[in-house]
Amino acid sequence: MATDSSTVSVPLAWPRRHMGKLALLVAAVAWLIFAAPQSPVFMALMQWSPALAKGFGQNILISLVAIGLGTVAGLLIGALALSPSWILRLPARIWVQIFRNAPWLVLIYFTTYVFPFEIHIGSSYISFPDWVKVTIGLALPASANVAEIFRGAIGSIPSTQWEAARSLAFTRWQIFTSIILPQCFKRMLPPWMNLYAVITMGTALASLVGVHDVIDTAQIASNTVNQTGFTVLIYLSLLALFFAYCYPISRLTQRLERRYAFY
Repeated sequence: MATDSSTVSVPLAWPRRHMGKLALLVAAVAWLIFAAPQSPVFMALMQWSPALAKGFGQNILISLVAIGLGTVAGLLIGALALSPSWILRLPARIWVQIFRNAPWLVLIYFTTYVFPFEIHIGSSYISFPDWVKVTIGLALPASANVAEIFRGAIGSIPSTQWEAARSLAFTRWQIFTSIILPQCFKRMLPPWMNLYAVITMGTALASLVGVHDVIDTAQIASNTVNQTGFTVLIYLSLLALFFAYCYPISRLTQRLERRYAFY
């Protein structure tokens, strides 16, 4: 009988645990269906939705390019930081310490003003847009964090695997590429995804240097409509937008951490 009662109590626990979330979701949906469409504030938000979506696309583009550049540079820097030669190891470690501990806003302002507005190549001028400068500013701390993620993944591999591979006459390069790196990929993936989510949220700083992203669009919309209710609603919408994009990444990161916990 004890087994039967415990079996029955498991499915009944789910509704009680999630009843508050379910009620909140139902209330939000009901408000959107019945109350919100009748409000002029909501209608104004609907009118600005395409512009907000376009601005958020700019944020996503910046985050993808920044994490791409940061990953490539970070893997190279992380490999140099593990080099037996101190001439290669020291600059890599200095890079990591500087850009891991530098405020992101300072780096964004730095890259905004250190790079020219246009590049002169021969007789032609190529513009250097602000969003590219912001991307580089975010790629710098991303590279330092990826280098640390890479170093931590390498360090988590038991030393016995290196010793066993050497006993089989593998070279250092063969050990690194064929044995160590495949295991590091699984260990690096969850923190790398978490870093990407953080980089995505960091793109909200782009509007401070003139990039026409979703935050800048929201500011223009708020000044145009000039209603307190609309301002509150549009920034709540931005909060929901970033949450809807980053939360699945966070959940997938947790799932991968549990999956690769014993690798």
